[in-house]
Amino acid sequence: MKLYKLLFIAGTALLSSCNGFLDLVPGDKESGGSFYQTEEQLKQAVVAAYVPLRSLADNDFFTGEGRSDNTHYDYTPANRGSAYVFRENIYDFVDGAENTYTNAVYYHCYKGISRANIAIDYLEKASIDAGVKKNLMGQARFLRAFFYYKLVRYYGGVPLYLHEVKTAEESFVERSSVDEVYTQIINDAKDAMDNLEAPKAFPQSGEANKGAAVMLLADVYVTRKNYKEAESLLKTLPAMGYGLLDNYKDVFATANKNSKEFLFSIQYLQGLQGGQESNFIYKFLPRSTNTRIVTGVATNNSSLGGWNVPTKDLIEVYEAGDLRKNNSIGIAEGTYNSSYMFTYTGNADIDNYIPQEGKEAVPYIKKYLNPHTDPNNTDDNWPVYRYAEALLFLAEAINEQGRASEALPYLNDIRKRAGLKAVTTTDQALLRDIILKERRVELAFENKRWHDLVRSGKAVSVMNAYGKQLKKEYSYLIESSYQVDENRLLFPLPFDEVEMNKKLKQNPGYK
Repeated sequence: MKLYKLLFIAGTALLSSCNGFLDLVPGDKESGGSFYQTEEQLKQAVVAAYVPLRSLADNDFFTGEGRSDNTHYDYTPANRGSAYVFRENIYDFVDGAENTYTNAVYYHCYKGISRANIAIDYLEKASIDAGVKKNLMGQARFLRAFFYYKLVRYYGGVPLYLHEVKTAEESFVERSSVDEVYTQIINDAKDAMDNLEAPKAFPQSGEANKGAAVMLLADVYVTRKNYKEAESLLKTLPAMGYGLLDNYKDVFATANKNSKEFLFSIQYLQGLQGGQESNFIYKFLPRSTNTRIVTGVATNNSSLGGWNVPTKDLIEVYEAGDLRKNNSIGIAEGTYNSSYMFTYTGNADIDNYIPQEGKEAVPYIKKYLNPHTDPNNTDDNWPVYRYAEALLFLAEAINEQGRASEALPYLNDIRKRAGLKAVTTTDQALLRDIILKERRVELAFENKRWHDLVRSGKAVSVMNAYGKQLKKEYSYLIESSYQVDENRLLFPLPFDEVEMNKKLKQNPGYK
């Protein structure tokens, strides 16, 4: 059964939870001890751990891409409510511990961890088919590792919970160190690799498999500069059937969901069943009462859109002839009214675009624009890991081991598909920057850029220089914005968590 069908079953059956991450079962409900017994019940427990991925995706582009020099926002002085200001603050590096959007990432990750822990605890003592048990355990371990990896990169050392939290008292634990969290992530990812199998066919089901676990662990190793281990892992992927699609424009077509290029994606399904659909394109378009000219569907996104707008800084990075540019970014033409609502008059390609007199030209993310029939109801998955990234990780890992000439074929496979000439330099430092730039354009709008800047040690210098230029262009940016230092490489722990749990210490630079 496709994962999104199981997600619908699990999503409609799940109990509502509190503002934090605990999923304590009400006393009048069947307890976990009596429920998680059969194979089907344990499958539901694992599927429940996937559900927070969608909520995470609804916020992660603010903390990922929005924190970087890849995207900005469509400023609307007509609305200064906290929902707008909090999101803008993340982009501008003036967010604090009360920010509901950075807090949401924290809570959604822990909700996934909580559910993975429940599944793991009951699977360990379950008497079900050994093969099914092994697969379910692998998925649950992968998800727990994934959520902790998201947390440790955004917040640093965080509390480690490895079993179901059954009482409020059990939730009050100290932060573990960064190294301790990474040790747990690596252990879980290795366990997932051992338990999961390679995909049997493409398109895949959407469930985490061995390829997803390999990619997650390789990502961790690259971040931790364990390049030899990352290289060994990444070279196992072709034998599992993964590879590049021939044309970049086909990668994000909904007809190619879960293709051989995707190692893991957050699953969505358009339709009227409720809760399964995606709507990224509407968040990334200018706010309007009618988006038909771009989306083909008359949709009012006035309370939803205006986020993750491609920056001039990114657009200028694309090389001439790069096929990815026009397939990643489009131009919405139109005009703004006095309420800062956009009226669309055209939808243009960005390649060789000539501004039209009397019209605003607003770039938008085109990757997630595919045919659909209902407003705010699209069929696009959110990409987490693609084989293209595996190749770029390979190029990086090999170059960092001083074997630049061996890294070039992996980099040039990506460039060839983009219609670009091969890179030939074997200077390690120069190639390091070239690979980072290649990641920026190949993986644009997939929430990779901020993490790349941090792990490369370039976040502070790049974002300060970018912010200085941005403040020349936009008068609404306050002086304290884009004052990036080492403290700003992490987000604050949620204010309520620190207030409730006196064992927690806030990240430096935040109150």
